[in-house]
Amino acid sequence: MSIPYGPNWYTATMGTGIVALVLPGLPFHVPGATPVALVFWLAACPLLVTTATVMLTAIRQERSLLRRQYDDPVLSHFYGAPAMALMTVGAGAIGVGREVLGDSTALGLAAVLWAAGTVLGLWTAIAVPYRAITRHQVADDGATGGWLMPVVPPMVSATTGAALVPYVAAGQARETLLLVCYAFFGLTVVAGFLVLNQLWQRLVRHGALAPAALPTVWIVLGFLGQSTTAAHHLGELAPTVVPGYGHALSMFAVCYGVPVWGFTVLWTVLALALTVRQIRDGLPMAPTWWSFTFPIGTVATGSSALAAATGLTLFEVGAGLAALGLLVGWIAAAYATVRLFRRSPERARTEPVLQPDGCKWIVEVQH
Repeated sequence: MSIPYGPNWYTATMGTGIVALVLPGLPFHVPGATPVALVFWLAACPLLVTTATVMLTAIRQERSLLRRQYDDPVLSHFYGAPAMALMTVGAGAIGVGREVLGDSTALGLAAVLWAAGTVLGLWTAIAVPYRAITRHQVADDGATGGWLMPVVPPMVSATTGAALVPYVAAGQARETLLLVCYAFFGLTVVAGFLVLNQLWQRLVRHGALAPAALPTVWIVLGFLGQSTTAAHHLGELAPTVVPGYGHALSMFAVCYGVPVWGFTVLWTVLALALTVRQIRDGLPMAPTWWSFTFPIGTVATGSSALAAATGLTLFEVGAGLAALGLLVGWIAAAYATVRLFRRSPERARTEPVLQPDGCKWIVEVQH
């Protein structure tokens, strides 16, 4: 067995960091939520640094590594993960990190990570689809939930950028940042539903995904939940930042969020059914298990947002169930990761395993 380096490992930072954002934001009181959230954020920080260090080491050892991964029709999509990992840790700095960093340091760290993640995320949203169009050889049954990874980062920019809007100077600068975040929202919504349509057709026409890739169906929830969360966070700010039409944007949060939440429930049940079916047949441990974390976490933040906007118990229950699912998913993903490294620690190197068909690299780490 070999454990290849790849941008997919940034999903561990995303999955750990999202817990720090979910627990304090639940629409009901949970004893000890803030201290536990702080622990998860403190764990996500060195995890991000470690993963980035491994990346730099791998690049120094092999100059062509990034090119090889960019040319791979599966692995290239996961270059959206580093961008989202940066912004997740940055959002946690404002949310709970100020407890140890102080307000000014936390804000500065959040701004830097948001800027870096936004630039990288815009690159992946353009460059990866461009590469898929011009270079990749993609089979009719090649679509996976991973195809959403490069186009979702701008939505994370929209959500986490909302936390920075109040700290920007009032006037043109603040209004511009708010509307830029709405533009990021629109970028991902349109691109995301285009990709989702391709995944739906692939599932209906060719059946369930390969066992190791099956967890990626949960990534769809990340797109849906994050968009609901972004619409709410931006909508809360809009009436004071752009008073001329801010109320309409505030209303849009519920008008968009509730229907999407309904589809989110549908997809959750579908993904759960496919996963349980695969567990019965054998679900191999792989880095894709981190798909059980961040996407479910965004369903919790989206449900919490709708609960805050409507005051309905329905969304409070949804947020609680999603938060519970996130914790279960994190335990499963962490367990799988430890098992992968313990099986062959001496071979847990930075050497990637890339196969011509772009799918076997996921399966390769199992054996």
